[in-house]
Amino acid sequence: MSKKQKFYTAEFKAKAIKAIEENKGNVSETSRQLGISMQTLSNWYNKAKSGTLVGTQQYSADLVALIEENKKLKQQLKNAGMGKEFLKKAAAYFAKENQ
Repeated sequence: MSKKQKFYTAEFKAKAIKAIEENKGNVSETSRQLGISMQTLSNWYNKAKSGTLVGTQQYSADLVALIEENKKLKQQLKNAGMGKEFLKKAAAYFAKENQ
């Protein structure tokens, strides 16, 4: 037995992408809310980000590259902050040990 393939309209896909954005990028929660496979919704979201999903806003390649770079820089900043906190605690610990 084969499963019947579901077809979704471009309008429905665009609404699903907006729902992901409203859920702060949480694809799994949005897929549960809409009753769609998480993989399908993730594929739509990736296509929308690259500007190839019909019915969604088209972004220039430069803008997509800047968005990705911004995400990477935010992650690096977060990691650097965690490293700084760790070093502060380690310095305080060793300062106590040497007294």
